[in-house]
Amino acid sequence: MTVPSSETTNTIPPAAETQWLSVRARVLAGPDFDKHVAMTGDRLVIGTHEAADFPLTDPTVSRFHCEIVRQGKRLAIRDLGSRNGTIVDSVAIREALLTRRSVLSLGATVIAIDLVTEPIPDAVGSRSGFGIMVGSAPVMTRVFAQLERAAKSDVTVLLTGETGTGKEAAAESLHRESARRNGPFIVVDCGAIPAELLESELFGHDKGAFTGAVRAREGAFQAARGGTIFLDEIGELPRDLQPKLLRVLSRHAVKPVGQEHYTEIDVRVVAATNRDLREEVNAERFREDLYYRLAVVEVQLPPLRERLVDIGVIVETVLRDMRGPAELKAALMTEPALTEMRRHHWPGNVRELQNFVARRLALGDLADLEVVNQVAIPPSSAELTVDLSQPLKEARDHHAAVFERAYLTAVMREHGGNVRAAGVDRVHLYRLLSKHGMR
Repeated sequence: MTVPSSETTNTIPPAAETQWLSVRARVLAGPDFDKHVAMTGDRLVIGTHEAADFPLTDPTVSRFHCEIVRQGKRLAIRDLGSRNGTIVDSVAIREALLTRRSVLSLGATVIAIDLVTEPIPDAVGSRSGFGIMVGSAPVMTRVFAQLERAAKSDVTVLLTGETGTGKEAAAESLHRESARRNGPFIVVDCGAIPAELLESELFGHDKGAFTGAVRAREGAFQAARGGTIFLDEIGELPRDLQPKLLRVLSRHAVKPVGQEHYTEIDVRVVAATNRDLREEVNAERFREDLYYRLAVVEVQLPPLRERLVDIGVIVETVLRDMRGPAELKAALMTEPALTEMRRHHWPGNVRELQNFVARRLALGDLADLEVVNQVAIPPSSAELTVDLSQPLKEARDHHAAVFERAYLTAVMREHGGNVRAAGVDRVHLYRLLSKHGMR
């Protein structure tokens, strides 16, 4: 349950464009009395784990107990599935906005939280893009600065954020901007491969290792030698495979299924998830030591609703890579069209915006600008706009994408998320859902 904060007697004045709200936390009671910390980025995690931003020793506090996160121009606190809950000003919360002064109760620890207005740090950076990513919103320039620093080394990076925020683009950008840019960039979707095949997909297998293994096959880690492997949806990794991945990260070597010996690997690992792995650690669904290995550097990608100023440059970039009538492309870039796009929530984030632009080019009009958060029903053949400048395959793919999204949405609405109702293979359906930003 989300409990909104009262702002009647504790109102936070708006910050100037060159300022932001930050946090100063101090322990008022508990084993860590008088310990304090200042929030230096977009997130402050409180817990007993050594990876927490504010590490405590109180055994009644969970490893990752709660976090304070930046939400646009506000700051919110969120419980991370802790054992004893998070209490803000005597109210148990799941998530709530913070006021100027709050008191947290976490187990036997009491913490004073003060919100202060500070200048935006110089470390934010001034880049308007990184690799294949674009944007000039402050939340994105901070991300670019983090990625730029991470690209200078081979440290493991964990990318987090909602579905469709561009985690794969961030991983590829890291690869392109790193010293490994001339090596391969291998993607493994841990949520789209059946659990019984994922070990072989990652680590390879020997001939005869299992039924159907008619020849030896190298895995993704070996295929990525000298380059980068991107483990997407790492939160979906089965529990029994987690210690094997941990061993790979620790030893820099893999053991293919059916073999007794390890093979050394030289790869950079980037992982991504739309789950909160700290909640998964608290619930014992994800290994704590594996999380620590993956999150050497953790970068959270912001949702599109927090960077609406970037819609113009995103649409421009998408249109540059698509074929379609020049007049329609120009219409999508007019200020009235962009203003209308900025009025919407975009729950599917950048991926939804990309699909919207592709749909407009495929259908040949701007008719659904006012309902961009709804799925357009595929037009009848009499209403289709055919672009003869496109090859048959490209035009067909555009219209197929429109139908797929409409069909998937109808299935999910009608059957309450029961994917079996689509009558297609579960893995294939999950891939389609991921493709259209609907996972």
